[in-house]
Amino acid sequence: MADDQHHHVPGTMDITDQERTYEGFVKLTIRAVIAIIVALILLALVNA
Repeated sequence: MADDQHHHVPGTMDITDQERTYEGFVKLTIRAVIAIIVALILLALVNA
């Protein structure tokens, strides 16, 4: 029964969708961190 299953060959899967999703996640994270830093700087300047 195990012989009837298809065997995956490492390195043959198309991962373009995963790479695009990861790239979007990284960009969003960087932008969020920059926005938070700017907000903290503005808060520090307003309260100084």
